Amino acid sequence: MWLERLRRRLAKPKTSVQLCLLGVSAGLIAAVLIILFRLTIMFFQSLFLEKPDDFSTLPTLERVLLPVSAALLIALFAALTGFKHYRLGIPFVIHRIKKHYGHMPLYNTVNQFVGGALALISGFSVGREGPSVHMGATGASLLADKLHLPHNAMRTLTGCGVAAGIAASFNTPLAAVIFVMEVVLREYKVHIFVPIMLAAVTGALATQFVFGDASELALITMNPLSGWHYPFLIIFGMALGAVAYAFNQNLMLIIRTFKPLSMFPRLLLAGLIAGLIAYMVPHAMGSGMSAITIAIESPDDVQFLTTILIAKLLATLFAIGLGIPGGIIGPVIGLGVLMGTLMAFFAQFISLGVDITGTYSMLGMAGLLAATLHAPLAALTTVMELTSSPEIIVPAMLVISTAYVTALQFFGNRSIFMQQLDFQGLEYQISPATEALQKVGVMAEMDEQFKLLYSDDKQQIKESLDALDSQTPLIVHDEENGYRLAEYDLSLMSDQNSNIKYVNLSGLSSQATLADAFDLLKDKRSGAVYIYNLLDNQQIMGLLRWDQIRHILTIRNSLL
Repeated sequence: MWLERLRRRLAKPKTSVQLCLLGVSAGLIAAVLIILFRLTIMFFQSLFLEKPDDFSTLPTLERVLLPVSAALLIALFAALTGFKHYRLGIPFVIHRIKKHYGHMPLYNTVNQFVGGALALISGFSVGREGPSVHMGATGASLLADKLHLPHNAMRTLTGCGVAAGIAASFNTPLAAVIFVMEVVLREYKVHIFVPIMLAAVTGALATQFVFGDASELALITMNPLSGWHYPFLIIFGMALGAVAYAFNQNLMLIIRTFKPLSMFPRLLLAGLIAGLIAYMVPHAMGSGMSAITIAIESPDDVQFLTTILIAKLLATLFAIGLGIPGGIIGPVIGLGVLMGTLMAFFAQFISLGVDITGTYSMLGMAGLLAATLHAPLAALTTVMELTSSPEIIVPAMLVISTAYVTALQFFGNRSIFMQQLDFQGLEYQISPATEALQKVGVMAEMDEQFKLLYSDDKQQIKESLDALDSQTPLIVHDEENGYRLAEYDLSLMSDQNSNIKYVNLSGLSSQATLADAFDLLKDKRSGAVYIYNLLDNQQIMGLLRWDQIRHILTIRNSLL
């Protein structure tokens, strides 16, 4: 009985203790999956690496064969589970949240876990946040599905899983919340914000408990910049915007070029290219976090850093473009840090005697993230969280704004996630009306004061209508016609034999939202649907009319 009350409560788009506790639970489930994922990677890497993600000490032959072997294993596992379950990562999660309330298929997640682990263990230039987000979303949707929660609550909980995934990957809970609002859900609502914030905190705390709160970016030394740097920062931001555009364009070019190839040869080709890069520039292997250590240890070696930047860029483009499972954010962070370190080599002449390398590396990361992902606020929040330095806020805002506007206006750049979704034919755009109605479960608005009559006898129906007041609907059911709404036809009251009209009713599960009811009724702009219990489709719980939905859209839309 308490579960029924919980479902009814969650059908309303309001902040509640119940939703917050479920958000914490979703964050904890996501954190457990991500901790298991990271421990798997660390365990297997410890068998052949001296330091995690440092492949430069491996013998040449092992470096070359490692990504090739991993690509073959990824392809084999994908074949065993079915290639149709190979849509992975953040773009797929965005699609599922927008079009399926965040319900995540299990086999996709299994592919993501195994494939992502193999890719990161073997040194492909992909990030761990892609698998983390995917697994976090799946854990949250499984929780909602197990409890048979309304779909509007499932959508919120999946956002909680995404936030926990990002927070667990980079130890940035606030940036994770902003990322979900800015990139995934693309809206800011308080009743969604609070549980997502709690989930992000839970994910961060759980992973800190296991791995500690240290971060590769914490090794970077920050120093404030004088006002003389600001003109140079504008040029820096413009350069980052141009690079972001080039990165996105070339990634999509690779995806389009190799689309005719089937999955197996594509993954094998990715392994061969990664092996070739590993042979020539071993420091370019691994996730983007490995590049940060290199930038810290060799900030003045311009030739070395430039070589790694080019190799890392190619390794990332071909790995992700050819379908290796993994995230794009980690490599973009590494590339941004490398670019910032290189720019600091020239900017040091503005402030002689002051070490500005760390500051510029963080600004490079922020600008490239903002322009590539179209997430300026998330990029700014990430820098603020990772540095805990108020002095970097103004320079970061300047670089991020310049990079974002340059990429958007001068180059027409779009978010790489949106470009991937468009290419894959995965829908993510919904109308404002549908988006508003998705936030409300049918149980929150259905009319529960109705009379149900299992008969098609006209006289019995008339007697029932006469016994009811004008506000109580009568639903009749028979084997031939199913459920119908019976009411007097006022235009035919003079004809006593034909004064009853019937409205055919479609059924909706108690998990559905008003958007589902809207889809059924929008063509006729009239009628009603009946709501049945998800666990017992013979139990009719209520009635929802078109007029109620129209009232919500015209009067209460701003509240949603």
